[in-house]
Amino acid sequence: MLFYNICKRLLLCAMLLATATHALAHPHSFISMQVTLVHKNNLLTGLKMHWVMDEMTSADLLYDAGDANPDSVVWKKLAAEVMANVLGQHYFSEFWHEGKAVKFENLPPAYHLSRQGPKAVLEFVLPLAEPQPLTGQRYLFSTFDPTYFVDMTYDSEQSLHVPAELEKQCKMTLKTPKPNAALQALALSLDKADAPRADDDLGRQFAQSVTLICR
Repeated sequence: MLFYNICKRLLLCAMLLATATHALAHPHSFISMQVTLVHKNNLLTGLKMHWVMDEMTSADLLYDAGDANPDSVVWKKLAAEVMANVLGQHYFSEFWHEGKAVKFENLPPAYHLSRQGPKAVLEFVLPLAEPQPLTGQRYLFSTFDPTYFVDMTYDSEQSLHVPAELEKQCKMTLKTPKPNAALQALALSLDKADAPRADDDLGRQFAQSVTLICR
């Protein structure tokens, strides 16, 4: 139930494989992210996401995929299942401009699931409902699981990609929060049976934020 966020079957495997110590602490699953700006005619149209799941989280998906060809129906079906769960959580993302939320399209124009060694990789374009101007603008966005069951992080600012044609105009910076000791202790004390509800917003306290500034 807790991993409705990515794929229920996926997390079941992770729980079974986790050690007793790991199973008693939040988060239970890890996703390493990269993002690239998508633009057209000096308008921001979306964000291209690249999510690499940890080995335990990936195990069930890769088992189901077996030796199937990367472009086979098997992989396409698995990609659709995972993407459906991501869409059910509004892409796990928020995007802000001048203090107002920017809406997303309901469906991505493209998505793809693949294998990277022992890890599963989900790639998709998160489309903005309305293209946003770049010149002279500042945006803030964040991607996180509200329950903090899944840790979703950028390793560094090297994971934030600005297309070459925008490098002189736009820059992205990463801010990683530093939760206090009490909040960290709370997360570590939770097990899968008493994890916080999404509306408790624990994940937001640990969520990184990306600032996009364009001249």
